[in-house]
Amino acid sequence: MNATVQTDTGTVRGIVHPDRRVFQGIPYAAPPVGDLRWAPPQPARPWAGDRDATKPGSPAPQLKNAIADLAGTNEDCLFLNVTTPATASPEHRKPVMVWIHGDGAIGSGDQFDPTRLAVDGDVVVITFNFRLGVFGAFGYPGLRDSGTIGLQDQRAVLQWVQRNAAAFGGDPGNVTLFGVSYGATATSAHLMSKESRGLFHKVIMQSGFTLMDMPAGVVYPGIPALPWYGWTTTSAAEAQGAALAEQLGCKDLASLRAIPVDELLAVPQVMNIFQPYALGNDQLPADPAEALGAGEFADVPVLSGTTRDEHTTFVAFFRELAGSPVTATNYPELLQTAFGDEAARIGAEYPLQDYPTPALAWASVVTDRMWARAQLRQNQLLSAKNPLWFYEFADRGAPLDIPFPPGFRPGAWHAGDVQYVFRTDENAMTEAQVALSDTMIRYWATFARHGDPNGAGLPEWSRFTTPDTVLSLAPDAIHPVDYAQEHRLAFWTQIGV
Repeated sequence: MNATVQTDTGTVRGIVHPDRRVFQGIPYAAPPVGDLRWAPPQPARPWAGDRDATKPGSPAPQLKNAIADLAGTNEDCLFLNVTTPATASPEHRKPVMVWIHGDGAIGSGDQFDPTRLAVDGDVVVITFNFRLGVFGAFGYPGLRDSGTIGLQDQRAVLQWVQRNAAAFGGDPGNVTLFGVSYGATATSAHLMSKESRGLFHKVIMQSGFTLMDMPAGVVYPGIPALPWYGWTTTSAAEAQGAALAEQLGCKDLASLRAIPVDELLAVPQVMNIFQPYALGNDQLPADPAEALGAGEFADVPVLSGTTRDEHTTFVAFFRELAGSPVTATNYPELLQTAFGDEAARIGAEYPLQDYPTPALAWASVVTDRMWARAQLRQNQLLSAKNPLWFYEFADRGAPLDIPFPPGFRPGAWHAGDVQYVFRTDENAMTEAQVALSDTMIRYWATFARHGDPNGAGLPEWSRFTTPDTVLSLAPDAIHPVDYAQEHRLAFWTQIGV
């Protein structure tokens, strides 16, 4: 059975299921091709008649990879998807949840099935594609929007929601922006950006890296220490773009815009180099830590958290599978490269004999130093102004829906909590894990509805005030945890690296 909805650019025809309505492949901006490559998103072109909205639009250009091997990519990629409960209507509006997928070089919105969240949470869920890598965070001298194009795509979705959500039965006055990893960091960008104010009313950030630095070699072998893991500067983005132009034999932006997509993608590391969004421009502050410390962010409720074993995913993919495994021999060398004179003290605090493998010892070091320390600092700064609820996903037996190395034990891995909110394969979960998923969906949806995750029948979740008010989420084990103690943050403060 089909359903039609009138948007501000034309009528879309989706599919009616007994418990939901689904509309896919709706253009939210004009195709960013030709002269619109690296330009801010422009209004979508109106159409006549009913537009088929029964299948997703093309994903953004990206390289094939082990996690998201998507077919049919195209530079014409600015599409969104809407899933509503069956009871949603213009007269019975539901909260709207807008999801930014993780990773700035791969992925698409339709990878995530919002059925359970929309139906069980009684919310309208919107997923979407945005420009990635060299197409989304490219910089070039004189390009006003250097390093921020993908961010502006995301804002265009939020603007579309304001104009069109009511027609689908969503409440444009109750919008929650949420995302994971790169998507959570992008969510924090909108939280800080004055250009995005008023377009959302709550945020959820799952495993973001807003305030995270990167000690030498902790993610990729041979990479020097960086002040930011998730950001760059406008000048750096422009210098990288100028270097790319020289490499491709292009003398100006017009000639770069004429380079075929495949030729751009063939440049080594081009999608990774241009992942970070640029700071210090019309879109973003020069220093996120200063901005958060000064309270220069939107006054909205926040739900924010991490997974217990964040860095195992990165060790698995960028070391074990990349042919640079962590061993008992090179573990001290890794510590020395990353932490210099404090390497021996850190090795004594995280001795190899305490872990099943050297890889997991190294992952524990970096999870605590890089991920947990930054997350606690971020949430302390945000909670000084905004109501905030802090969680840690702690299911160390979470299903592995990405291809980890055989025998690798990632625990509560980075982004492993996403499948509990966007639940697709219940057969991969135990009964207790399905129950945890049900609880997390209720927490997320209740927060979206009321700005507080607490509700009837849910375990109490205290508002974050001190490190021991973090809620640990695991099967049959939902309880407060002392986050600073669990991640040895007093030790890291003491050694000062």
